[in-house]
Parts: sequence; C-alpha cells; structure tokens
Amino acid sequence: VQLVESGGGMVQPGGSLRLSCAASGFTISSYDMSWFRQTPGKEREFVASIRWNGNTIYPNSVKGRFTISRDNAKNTVYLQMNSLKPEDTAVYYCNYNVYWGKGTLVTVSS
Repeated sequence: VQLVESGGGMVQPGGSLRLSCAASGFTISSYDMSWFRQTPGKEREFVASIRWNGNTIYPNSVKGRFTISRDNAKNTVYLQMNSLKPEDTAVYYCNYNVYWGKGTLVTVSS
C-alpha cells in the first residue's frame, strides 16, 4: 500500500487549493479514505472522510469550505479547500486504515 499526497503550497487567505492522494496497492472505491492535518506541537486533526459508499464527513472547522472526493478510475482521492484561513496552515496527510502518506504542506498567509 502506498499513498502519495500532492498539491500543497502557499496561498493567500481566502484562496483555494486542491490536494491529491494517489493510492496504490488497493482499490479506494472499496474503502473509507480520509484526510488529516497536523501542525507542530499539536495532535493530528481529522479533516474529511469519504466512505466506501460515497458518504462524506467533515468536522465543523472545515464544513462548507472543504470537499473530499475520489476518482475511482485514477484511484485518487482529492481535497478541495476553499476560503482558506491562516489556521488551515498544516501538513495534510492522506489516510487509509493504518496507512499514511508522507504529507503535503499547506501554508495560508498574506
């Protein structure tokens, strides 16, 4: 199993980014996939999840601004992030079961 995140970068407050998580070694359409984020000194925080049946879950901190989706043909999960805030700055990780990617850094700053 391998998860590879991409799409991070620096963006101004109010901007948007789309993160990608390319999965290999399993088929994402059959499993729940999630995004988490972490900043130095803090625990990893849940950001979004898409279940095997397509249902999605978000914490209140990102609900209405972030959207998780997947492309089964590409075996890739996405996280569309809009109306970004400085407090969204973190390393974002893709997760499946006990597997984690290496993360991609998102910096929201003017």
